[in-house]
Order: sequence, then C-alpha cells, then structure tokens
Amino acid sequence: MGDGTRAVRAGLPEPHKYEPTLPGPVFAAHYHLPGEPTGPYTYGRDENPTWTHLERAISELEAPGEPDGVESVVFASGMAAVSAVLFSQLKAGDVVVLPSDGYQALPLVREQLEAYGIEVRTAPTGGDAQLALLDGARLLWIETPSNPGLDVCDIRRLVAAAHDRGAVVAVDNTLATPLGQRPLELGADFSVASDTKGMTGHGDVLLGHVACRDARLAASVRRWRKIVGAIPGPLEAWLAHRSLATLSLRVERQCANALVLAEALMRRDDVSGLRYPGLPGDPSHKVAAGQMWHYGSVVSFVLPDRGRAERFLEALRLVDDATSFGGVRSTAERRGRWGGDAVPEGFIRFSVGAEDAEDLVADVLRALDETAQLAA
Repeated sequence: MGDGTRAVRAGLPEPHKYEPTLPGPVFAAHYHLPGEPTGPYTYGRDENPTWTHLERAISELEAPGEPDGVESVVFASGMAAVSAVLFSQLKAGDVVVLPSDGYQALPLVREQLEAYGIEVRTAPTGGDAQLALLDGARLLWIETPSNPGLDVCDIRRLVAAAHDRGAVVAVDNTLATPLGQRPLELGADFSVASDTKGMTGHGDVLLGHVACRDARLAASVRRWRKIVGAIPGPLEAWLAHRSLATLSLRVERQCANALVLAEALMRRDDVSGLRYPGLPGDPSHKVAAGQMWHYGSVVSFVLPDRGRAERFLEALRLVDDATSFGGVRSTAERRGRWGGDAVPEGFIRFSVGAEDAEDLVADVLRALDETAQLAA
C-alpha cells in the first residue's frame, strides 16, 4: 500500500451502515462506568475514542505494516510531546545529549532539566557531532533536519552508537513528517513531532505526538500525559485525523515547490547561506538522501542585513509573515526577531506552501528585486 492510500485510510474504524467514515469527536469528561473499570474508557484525562482513532492512524504512518507493533500517544502540543519524552525518561543524575542548534524552546527545557539535577550536553546536528558526547548518556535527542538551520545527521549511525552505550534515542521528526522520514525504521526508540506543523498542515490546530515500538516506553509517556494533563481536545484530535487524509498530497506538493524555490534562489547574487537538503549541492544532501524520501517544506537563506530581510517580507504578496511552518499557505519570517537562534540578522526561514510553484517563485523574485532596488 502506498503512502497516499495509507494516509487517506489510516486509523478509520470498520465501516458500519449509516455511520460516518470518520466518527465525529467525542466530548466526554466521564463515561458510564458500572462495576469494575475494566473497559478502555473510564475518564476523560486518560483516554478518548477520538484520540484512539488518531493514535492508530499515526502509528500506521510511523511504521507501515506494523499495526500492532507501534504505539502512539497524542498531546496538546508539540512541546508537550517533547517534554513527555524527556521528563518521563530522565531523573536526577542522568545525562541527556541535546542538539545545540535545535528548536528554540530546547534552551528552556535545558534550564528545567538542569534544575532537576540532570546533566545536559549539547552539540550541533551537522557532522554527527553529538557522537562525541554519548558516553554515560541516558538519552540522545536528535532533530533532523534541524530547525531553523536545516542541518542533517545520520540517524542510523547515531542510534547505533547510542544503543551501544545504553542510551535511548528520540528523534524530532517534525520537519520531515513520517512521509519524509521514519525514525523508528531507522532504529530510534521515539519518533516525536509537533503535529501543529506539517502533519495537520492548515495552521489551525495545536497538537503533538510520540510514537514508539517498546510498550514499556509508550506506557511511561502515556503515564506522563496523565500526570500533567497535557491532553488534546477531542475537536483538535478529530481535525488532525481529518487532515491526515491529505498529508501525502500536501507533502509531495510542498516539497516539490520547496525544491523549485531553492533552485531559483541559487541564482540570486543577493541571497547567501541557502540551505535545503533536497538540493544536490547542499552540505546535508548526501546524508539526507540516505534516510529521507522527501526533504521537507522549509528553505532557509540569508539576506544582507535586517533591513533588507524585513523589507523583503513586507513586499511579499502570497506569503504571510508568520512563525511556524508546514502549512498549505506559504509563510516566512526573519528568524532573528525572536532571539535564541544563532542566525544572522538577515536569516529567513521560509515555509513553502501548496500554491502553484510559478506564482510563488514569481512573488519571491519580485519581492527580492524590489528590496534590492530600494537598497541601491
């Protein structure tokens, strides 16, 4: 079965006459519960039928052909999913290895981990630099491609080295999605994502998930969700499941558009630091090609200075100036406005949408031309 067919049908219950293909969201704080609580649904913070359908769908996408071999747990946000893995697996005295160039919220997580007596080591994603820090580690956290720099590391190599040292491995797969890269198939213990991004793809849902093969690890993550109450609303879970049906279409279109845009930007003298793993000349392309089918919807590049970057964003007509990525509508931002990322002032993170490539490229080139003229 191909990814497109799987995405359309993932997690759907057996059909019943006169009932919808995807049942509507179940809004319930409690359930009828006479006698001993031996059934699957007891209380709204523990389980919900709408979550169940979505979790089964995600498992089918994370590990096709293994419907009973993978467990997925959905969360209220990607950050809730990230926190669940870190804080369910680590305790005082443990060592964790994080990427130094990963998601901007990781420094905040680092502060909290260190407050709990956990040693945090960091190294860049590129060149598999985290390998040098694995001795004595309990958990290795990988983000590939990294956000926002788009460096790539060799998941197989890092997983093998971490497992040899007794560490478990979590991969933040947000940018790639399971249709671009499957960390569990590459040996990782956890595949984690902010489903706010490409998985749901419309910029209207906050959601995250954790998928893993080991039932014990899944149980610890699920227990953490219950303890902290980081649960998604049933409507958000239903919207996410509905959105998965178009995941393959969106990923293919957005990644194709991203490559076209990256190729167009290569020809610009006023653009530097261009990164897209799908470009044959990109420093990460060789490694990415060995573990990815699609290279993601994000392109990054640098304009000469902050002013040029801001004027470029203002001149765009088909692209919204907004944070986040992975949506069907193209967005871009000057990433340095937030602080926290080691990027130049003119660094642009561009999330490529599903518009016609010709229209999108024309808009970007026109905006670049206008800002160049103003700078002259």
